[in-house]
Amino acid sequence: MNGLLALVALWATALSPLPATLPPCLSPPVLAPVVVQFRAPLCPYCSGKRGVEYATSSHDAVRAADGGVVTFSGVVVRTRYVVVAHVDQTLATYGMLADSVVRAGDQVVAGQLVGHSSARLYFGLRRSGVYIDPVPLLAQRRWRSHLIPTNGGPSRPTQKRRPSCEIVAATGEVTR
Repeated sequence: MNGLLALVALWATALSPLPATLPPCLSPPVLAPVVVQFRAPLCPYCSGKRGVEYATSSHDAVRAADGGVVTFSGVVVRTRYVVVAHVDQTLATYGMLADSVVRAGDQVVAGQLVGHSSARLYFGLRRSGVYIDPVPLLAQRRWRSHLIPTNGGPSRPTQKRRPSCEIVAATGEVTR
C-alpha cells in the first residue's frame, strides 16, 4: 500500500502543471506556430513531450524568453541545445538549433539572440526538476493605446511607450 501511495505522489508531482511561483513575463522564443504540444509524462522516465515544438523556417532567430545565465550550449546526440537558468531558477531549453551564438557562462537578457533554428525549434521549461508547459506562461505583449486628435489640434505629451505584459490563461482571463 505504501508503494502505491509513493507511486501516486510521484505521478502527481510529474503532472504538476505550474511551479509555485510563476516566472516573470516570458517572451516567445520565435514567432512561429506551435505544431507539437506539451504532454506531461506520467512518471519521470515515462514517455511524453516535455516541451513544445515550433514550425520554424531554417535559420529563424531564436531569442531568450527571459534573462539569465547560459548553463549549457552544445550538442547532444547530434542535436544542438542551449539551456538558460533564469533568476527564479527556471531552466529554459532551446533545442534543434542550427547554431548557437552563446556559450556556457554567458549572461543573456530577454530577447537576446541565442541561436538560429532548423526546420523545427524545441522549447521547454523546468522548475525543480519538473517539466512545465511553457505555452500558458508566454506573454502576449500589448502596447498602451495612444490617441491622436483627428481635428488637427495639439496632442497631449506622450509618455514613454512600453509594452505591458499580460499572460492569458486557457480560460481567456488576463492574469497580469
